Amino acid sequence: MPMIGQPAPQFVAPAVVDGGDFKNINLSDYKGKFVVLFFYPLDFTFVCPTELTQFRDHLEDFKKANTEVIGVSVDSVHSHKRWLKDDLGNLGYPLIGDVTRRVSRDYGVLLEDQGIATRGTFIIDPEGHIQYMGIHNLNVGRDAKEILRVVEGLKSGELCGAGWKPGADFVQAK
Repeated sequence: MPMIGQPAPQFVAPAVVDGGDFKNINLSDYKGKFVVLFFYPLDFTFVCPTELTQFRDHLEDFKKANTEVIGVSVDSVHSHKRWLKDDLGNLGYPLIGDVTRRVSRDYGVLLEDQGIATRGTFIIDPEGHIQYMGIHNLNVGRDAKEILRVVEGLKSGELCGAGWKPGADFVQAK
């Protein structure tokens, strides 16, 4: 099970990128940047597209924060390609097809009895260490703006109180 401050489980996995091209994604290629790695249950569902498109809507903000976004589900890259073509359009970030379920299992988000990943979110720092983990139930979507706020707080290196936003005062240690 991954832990905060520990090295993120490494992987090389097939993904679909904009335009429908297939590419192997190697986590180590992202060294030097923050990475938001998020898992979702399945393509062609109801809550998942709201999350994927919200990450797309805020992708420029993530890029300004030197942060890459990568989505993962147990669907094949062919399923991802069709879903993008038919429903979502280009996202601007890769979707990994984790048909072996190895990446989902390594990150501790695989629901073995259902064969799908739950909604897991990991923020990995530029040195490849996990700095944030969040796991949601299948029926509750996450908020990309909150994930971006956490990235900004982590990048600040300061004490960030509840509700902190970039530009706000940091908590002062006494």
